[in-house]
Amino acid sequence: MVCALALNRQGIPVTVFEIEPAPVEDQRAATIHPPTLEMLDALGVTQKIMPLGLVSQTYRIHDRPGGKVVAEFDLGRLKDEIRYPFVLQYEQYKLTASIADEFANAGDFDVRFSHNVIGLTQTADGVELEIQSPAGIERMTAAYVIGCDGGRSTVRKLADIDFEGFTYPERFIKIATPFDFETVVPNLCLRNYFSDPDEWANLFKVRGKGPPGLWRAIFPVAQDEDESTALSPDRVEARLQKFFPKAGRYYVEYVNIYAVHQRVAATFRKGRVLLAGDSAHVNNPIGGMGMNGGMHDGINLAEKLAKVLHGEAGDSLLDLYSRQRRHAAVKYVQAQSIANKRIMEERDPASRQKNFDELRKTAENDDTAKAYMRRAALFDSLRDAAAVS
Repeated sequence: MVCALALNRQGIPVTVFEIEPAPVEDQRAATIHPPTLEMLDALGVTQKIMPLGLVSQTYRIHDRPGGKVVAEFDLGRLKDEIRYPFVLQYEQYKLTASIADEFANAGDFDVRFSHNVIGLTQTADGVELEIQSPAGIERMTAAYVIGCDGGRSTVRKLADIDFEGFTYPERFIKIATPFDFETVVPNLCLRNYFSDPDEWANLFKVRGKGPPGLWRAIFPVAQDEDESTALSPDRVEARLQKFFPKAGRYYVEYVNIYAVHQRVAATFRKGRVLLAGDSAHVNNPIGGMGMNGGMHDGINLAEKLAKVLHGEAGDSLLDLYSRQRRHAAVKYVQAQSIANKRIMEERDPASRQKNFDELRKTAENDDTAKAYMRRAALFDSLRDAAAVS
């Protein structure tokens, strides 16, 4: 939706095909980083969604077994350098719906739900699409097709683009509860990472559908724990009680288990087919980089594709998009998310202590803390990608 909006703002007619009948209210990504807020502001989105999300200036890394905060990083330290020295906790499905409601379904920005692309054929001057719709099989020709259809991307598969990388042996489970951990755990902020050799955890707060909001916890699921057991109410309850023991059962609003991958498409462009977001790269969620990286793809691509369609540049500019954003995905999103996971799950006591010491030292020094946050917020990724020629 961000990519489509960015194209449409530059005078490009866009049609979005979405297999679901409406934006799905799931608990996927929710952290919008500072540079992404800047990009969305240029599209007229940020100021409209700010009152609807939770502003989070700090994030903390915890030693879960020790019950102590290892390091705190405060984006406020960057207030003289960046426009938004915080992240906005605003769920992905809400962002999608916000754009659809506000901007889509104009004459040149058409969003068609319950439409599934099932075939494509590239020609010399366009792409012929076959679409399964409520009315049956439809056919359409477009100048270019952008696959933003997730890790299992049909567009990527139809274009025969390899998806290189690996899948983690363990799965992740995400549990959402309205229980307000912040009222009983004194060292929490809105974004928390808990390092633990036995069971690391991430804990973040979002608004949900209203007060008191939702806390979303992510835990690893061992290879030998089957899905039905992991999703059972008693096992979900046990995980939450281990995290914070309390009287009575937790009310759980949402729970889901999923496989986690670290993969990048071999190319983000093949002729008139382009990839962006999870169809181009997937990673573990520790650090909130997947959704942001995907929106950075969309903005970069829209700028270049608009120039091509307006006759201001040759289509080789789209190869530059592929080189720049693939570089960002491999060097930053993949590398940083893998490193984040290793810190969270480190088992060797000496290595854990070394990691903690380095994080404390980094957080305590103004220069190193700022450098750490610039990288974590993907500012470095954008700068380096822009330098790729």
